Amino acid sequence: MKVLLRKGAVGTLLLAAVLYIVPFSSLAQDAGKRKIVERATPAYPELARSMALQGIVKVDALVAPDGTVKGTEIKGGHPVLAQAAINAVRHWKWEPSAHESHEVVEVKFSPE
Repeated sequence: MKVLLRKGAVGTLLLAAVLYIVPFSSLAQDAGKRKIVERATPAYPELARSMALQGIVKVDALVAPDGTVKGTEIKGGHPVLAQAAINAVRHWKWEPSAHESHEVVEVKFSPE
């Protein structure tokens, strides 16, 4: 009985791992297909400066066919830096395409 429970638990963990990994790998395949033609430098937040925060914020940008940003979503990074990253990425431009796409970008912050 214990062996069956262990096998069931291992199977459940493997299934959970596959479900967790698959969306990220498919997101990585869709990301970065379009070239960025214009970037806006993010403003380093004063609170982050006073805390000497640094790091990377990952942003998923929904890019329209004309290369403008239609929407953004934070995928990771320090919350104090997140809004500044979104504000910058909203001003970025990508090369035109026949369809809208999701582009995952990293915005780096350093107190220097």
